[in-house]
Amino acid sequence: MRKTLAAALGIEVSLLQSGMGGVAGTELACAVSNAGAAGCLGGYKLVGDGMSAALARLTAGTDRPVGVNLIPEVVGPEELDRQVAQVLDETPRRVYLSFFGMPDDAVFDRVNAAGRQLVVQVGTVPDGVRAAGHGSVVVAQGTEAGGHLLGEGGRDALVTALREELPEACIVAAGGIGSPDQAARALSAGADGVLLGTAFVVADESRAHSYFKGAVATADGSDTVISDVYEIGWPGRRHRVLETSATRDPKQARKFIGRTEVEGQRYLIPRFSAAAPTEATSGRVEEMAMYCGLSCDTISGGRPAADIVADFARILQGVEIFETGTG
Repeated sequence: MRKTLAAALGIEVSLLQSGMGGVAGTELACAVSNAGAAGCLGGYKLVGDGMSAALARLTAGTDRPVGVNLIPEVVGPEELDRQVAQVLDETPRRVYLSFFGMPDDAVFDRVNAAGRQLVVQVGTVPDGVRAAGHGSVVVAQGTEAGGHLLGEGGRDALVTALREELPEACIVAAGGIGSPDQAARALSAGADGVLLGTAFVVADESRAHSYFKGAVATADGSDTVISDVYEIGWPGRRHRVLETSATRDPKQARKFIGRTEVEGQRYLIPRFSAAAPTEATSGRVEEMAMYCGLSCDTISGGRPAADIVADFARILQGVEIFETGTG
C-alpha cells in the first residue's frame, strides 16, 4: 500500500510549497499550511539567532504541519548539523525537515530518531531510491523546474522511473506545474502529490521583490534559460532563471550591484550572486537571479497563497491510500 502526500504528512491537500531561500519566509509557509497544504520555510544559510527568530515565527504562525528546507551542498556538513539541531531542538514534531539534495546517512538517522517526517528533493533515480530507503517522501524534480537543478531529465519520466523502482514510496512531482491540469498529468505519471515553487513566487505572502513577481507573472517558458552564471554562494549547479543581462553576458565584472537584509543582517550582493531578490533587496534587481520554471506559462498576477492552494485542492484533496502499484 502507498499513501498520498496528504496522508504521509497529515495534511488536507497533497501539495508541497517549495522552501525557496529568501522568497519563502514564514508568512508564506504559514499561509500555505493554514490553507491545508504543506508550507515550507526556506532555511538556506540561516543559523544561530537568525534561524531561532525564523523558527519562532514559523511555529507561532501555524499549528499545522509545516517544514524547514535545508540545502546540504550549500552549507556543508558542520553548518548543516547546526541547522538540523536547531530545528529539532526548537520546534515541535509537526515541523518536518526538507532537504534539497542528499544529506549524509547520519543526518537521515538523526532526523528519523527524532521522529520527524523527512522530505527530500532529488533529480536522479539512485538518489530517490536512497532517500526512500531512509523513509523520506521523495520529491522528483524535473528540468522544467525553476531554481537549481538536481538532474538532467524531465519530471514525468523521473516520476515514472522512480515509481517502477519504488512501488510503495510516496513520490511528489516537481517542475513545470502551474495549473491543476498539469498537476493531474503528474499524478497520472505515478506521483502522489506535487510541489509548487514558481506559482508561489507571485503569492501575496511571498517575499520576492515586486520586480521579480512582475517578471514571473508576465513571462512564458521561452523567457527562461538554464544557466550556471549565478554561482556566487552556490557554485557547480545549473539553474533555470529568467533571462537577464547577466545570463546574456557572463563575462561582466563581478562587482556589487545591490544590497539586502536577512534576519536583521545586511549584505552586499555581487553580480552573479545566487541570492534571489527579495522585498528587502535594493539595487539592480533586473540583473539578479530570478528563478522561474516553465510553469510561468500558466501563472498570472499575485494572489493569496490560500487561493493558490484552493485551485489545486480539487485535484489533490484527500488522504486516500492507493493499492501498491496501481497509482
